[in-house]
Amino acid sequence: MSLFGRLFGGKSKEVEPEIYKGFRIFPAPMKEGGQFRLSARVELDKDGETLTHNLIRADSFKSVEAANDAAMGKAKQLIDQMGDKLF
Repeated sequence: MSLFGRLFGGKSKEVEPEIYKGFRIFPAPMKEGGQFRLSARVELDKDGETLTHNLIRADSFKSVEAANDAAMGKAKQLIDQMGDKLF
C-alpha cells in the first residue's frame, strides 16, 4: 500500500489513542522492507472540529513496538513544544 493510502484512508488496524494534554496520539508505524518507519497521527478537538497532524519521520526501527514507543515520544515532544500551533 502506498504512503498516501496509509495516511489517508488505507486499510490499517486502528489502535486506541493515548491521551496527552488533551491531544489524542495514534501510533501508526509504516512497514518498509524489514523495518518500521516512525509515524503517528495527532488529533485535537477545537471549536467543534477535529484537527489532525500526520507525523512521519525518517527514523526506522526493527520492531513495531520500538517504532510505536518512539512515535509516542516524538509526538509528546511536539505537543510540549508547539501545543495547538502544531496544526
